[in-house]
Amino acid sequence: MTNDELKRVANEVRKGIVRSTHAAKSGHPGGSLSAADIFTFLYFEEMNVDPANPRWDGRDRFVLSKGHCAPGLYATLAERGFFPKEDLLSLRHIGCHLQGHPNMNDTPGVDMSTGSLGQGVSAAVGMALAAKQWGGAYRTYALLGDGEIEEGQVWEAAMFAANRGLDNLCLIVDYNGLQIDGTIREVNSAEPIADKFRAFNLHVVEVEDGNDFDQLRAAFAEARATTGVPTCIVCKTVKGKGVSFMENQVGWHGKAPNDEQCEQALAELEKAGEQL
Repeated sequence: MTNDELKRVANEVRKGIVRSTHAAKSGHPGGSLSAADIFTFLYFEEMNVDPANPRWDGRDRFVLSKGHCAPGLYATLAERGFFPKEDLLSLRHIGCHLQGHPNMNDTPGVDMSTGSLGQGVSAAVGMALAAKQWGGAYRTYALLGDGEIEEGQVWEAAMFAANRGLDNLCLIVDYNGLQIDGTIREVNSAEPIADKFRAFNLHVVEVEDGNDFDQLRAAFAEARATTGVPTCIVCKTVKGKGVSFMENQVGWHGKAPNDEQCEQALAELEKAGEQL
């Protein structure tokens, strides 16, 4: 897809995030919006998936390690055709297949149930190791939050992945600088993030603007070309990207828009879509 086409898709993904969290009256829009361009590039350009056959053995795998940002994943899966976009309005409702955190048993396109922060990387490492041992050609991707990587299990998994030479594994850090209680520097900073992953012997690609498709395209191409070690792409993004009153506001980490805020957000995104 062209960058303009990807931008249009990402804009629709952002609409889905706003609509779903508004309908649920809960959820995590901030980190979902910051990662919307990453989700879009993965599912519409980078990954080999088949919406008509979500459990196809040869598919690339994706693990949303920061599972609370499920609204972003769900909106992307719906846009890609894994399930109807109308389902987004059932987010977090009792009995629906779109719960607050991804459930691989219920939701088409979800490869791993996640939510306990830090654990998704271990699952992704297992998937990548399985491909190496059993001759699978698929790649595995995992998206982490910059606050999430304060968890020690992330680094245990990174160490193992590098020691096993899992060059079919690509980690992505959504580096938006904010977590639930404040900035990452105020809470428990993991900085310098890129240098830490390098110290664990991963190949690191730093993306200055993780909401820019040219930069994402170059980063994922470098990851594919890297052999012998896993890659970590550290993407600086804007929390709440695309909705003016949510951007860089920590309060929108885990708060749903009310009726008026939803209307304003969708109007902004509609205008942005028209300009594309």
